[in-house]
Amino acid sequence: MPPERGPAPAYVLLTLAGLYFLQGLPSGLLAKAVPALAREAGLSTQWIGLLALAALPWALKFLWAPWVDPGAGARAGHRLRWVAWAQLLVMALLLVLSLLERPLWFGEAFPVLLLILFLINLASATQDVAADGLAVRWLRGDLRGLGNGIQVSGYKIGLILSGGLFLIANDLIGWRGSLWLLTVMIGVLLIGILRFPEPAEAAAPFPRRRGVLWWWQRSRDFWWRPGLLLWAVILLGYKVGDGFGTRMIKPYLVDQGWTLAAVGRLDLVASLVGLLSALLAGVLMRRWHYRRALVGLGLWQGLAFVGWWWVARGDAGVPAIWAVSLFEQAADGASTVALFVVMMAYCRSGSEGGDYTLQASLQLMAVGLFTLASGFSAGYFGYAGHFLLAALLGCAVALLALAWRPPLGPGVTGRYTGAPDHS
Repeated sequence: MPPERGPAPAYVLLTLAGLYFLQGLPSGLLAKAVPALAREAGLSTQWIGLLALAALPWALKFLWAPWVDPGAGARAGHRLRWVAWAQLLVMALLLVLSLLERPLWFGEAFPVLLLILFLINLASATQDVAADGLAVRWLRGDLRGLGNGIQVSGYKIGLILSGGLFLIANDLIGWRGSLWLLTVMIGVLLIGILRFPEPAEAAAPFPRRRGVLWWWQRSRDFWWRPGLLLWAVILLGYKVGDGFGTRMIKPYLVDQGWTLAAVGRLDLVASLVGLLSALLAGVLMRRWHYRRALVGLGLWQGLAFVGWWWVARGDAGVPAIWAVSLFEQAADGASTVALFVVMMAYCRSGSEGGDYTLQASLQLMAVGLFTLASGFSAGYFGYAGHFLLAALLGCAVALLALAWRPPLGPGVTGRYTGAPDHS
């Protein structure tokens, strides 16, 4: 059970916003800036799709997640120490990237670039386990919807700065200057976050020494519960269409003659819309039924790529591209919040970080596999066919959620009104 007293709710929400913002900064570099930079450098869509290999740690973080949760004898600030070491590694790697000019990284040194991006993602994924553990432990009752809205919004702000604004900054202060600025931002933000008074666990459920057998039993016990099989299928597919389709949006725009600065401006505004959509969904999740939220928002997400199919198959003008991009980012923000809220409801007391990560890893593994194939899909079907396939994938999984029954607990009827105990 969580400790009876903890930090004030406002302090918790502010700290979580900072943690996920911090996490979004290096993530946006890979998810948003690098695909556009790579395409401008002349890399094929197949190579750009394979950049998803650098994100492999996000799918595999469940392997080490239980060791990030505090065990017996853990001191106060256990999870924040993981955050500190992870972000110090990210800062060091960004400085390494600044040692060479951009054409070299996307040319002869491209294999080394993949390795550095892999290590950045390894550090960020580890921080995510610690941040998720804090979020699930301290977001209770009515705070859960709002907290997830803030979580997604904070992450999206980080994506904006390291994705859209990074592309714009490249034209103004260059590759090195942009990386130095990003490093300084991470350092300043980390100093503020580490002031959060994370208390020691009241009764840590884990032994000090934890081995592979213990890890296997914890993981098995999580999934060996009624209703988890269908939920696992939904997790596997819910964001597949979105990740699969999104990877090729920026290469498509570059091929249409958009400059990096123009792509950056579109990404900036669209991400802001996604941020506002996530905040609104976080507030409304207090009233929405879990199943209706997953189905409705999942269908919205799928329909957004029908819009990109329409844009890519014809001669759509700039206003149409802007409209579709804003529509798609709004759908992504809202649907992500709904998914995260339900994931939290399945977590057991005392193993929040590990349980949440088990679910997140399953979801990210599926998204990663489809993203790897996205460049080949766009090359074979063309951009229009690729976006239509993404739409079909998204809508199919959303409709599957109609057969799913939400997790129940005392007083819970499919909306979150408290923290069910799934021990």
